[in-house]
Amino acid sequence: MNKIGTNIRKERKNLKISQNELAKILDVSRPAVGAIEKGTRKVTAEELIKLSKAFSVSVDQLLGLSIKSKVVLEKSVKKKRDVQKERINVPQRNIRKFKEVFLYILREVGMRPNVGETVIYKLMYFIDFDYYEKYEEQLIGARYIKNTYGPTPMEFQEIVKEMINENEIEKINVNYHGFTQKKYIPKRDPNLEELAAREMELITDVLDRLAHKSAKQLTDYSHNDIPYMTTGDNEIIEYETVFYRTIQYSVRDYEEEKEVS
Repeated sequence: MNKIGTNIRKERKNLKISQNELAKILDVSRPAVGAIEKGTRKVTAEELIKLSKAFSVSVDQLLGLSIKSKVVLEKSVKKKRDVQKERINVPQRNIRKFKEVFLYILREVGMRPNVGETVIYKLMYFIDFDYYEKYEEQLIGARYIKNTYGPTPMEFQEIVKEMINENEIEKINVNYHGFTQKKYIPKRDPNLEELAAREMELITDVLDRLAHKSAKQLTDYSHNDIPYMTTGDNEIIEYETVFYRTIQYSVRDYEEEKEVS
């Protein structure tokens, strides 16, 4: 039985709700509830929200994400992966890779009129979270906080300041539809040797899908992604929540994996 299945069974038992009663709440069959509790059936985003309301607990509690881990950030430190290759649900900020991804974004789409600081925030969020969902590994591994304007990388301003001081980028303010827009001009090309082929492929895919959107469109789009929706205001968005995304946002073919297995 996996963690979420255990938590659902525990909450159901605490409230003295039968599997049949829970099945009616979720609009599924009783065997489906049994499969969810055993961990042999994935819970959808809509079902998670229904469970949260039925049990009067947060989605984070159901996912077992209530306990926060302390994060220690280091530059250029290579860490051995666990022998069992378990997913690491703690942001491992890679400053060097952060810079190269940022410079690549600027080179490819940075001069588009719609691409200011807010759009860059969202592009980096989807690059990080899409990669984690698809490969169960971190790409940049930045920490993203939930605020009114969508997911925001906490390390961004610190790293940008360093890049400006090192003459890698220039920050300018421009007028965009009557508003002041913060834009960044690259002063050097990205070092693509820092990025693996599959990382480049995913980054390119995110830019192709989303870089044409305005800041408002991309902000609204990010607000409907499960990781953002299930996080409290001003809290750090947990990477593990990508595995409960709706079909519209998911970049991983779970059905195909079931057929292969």
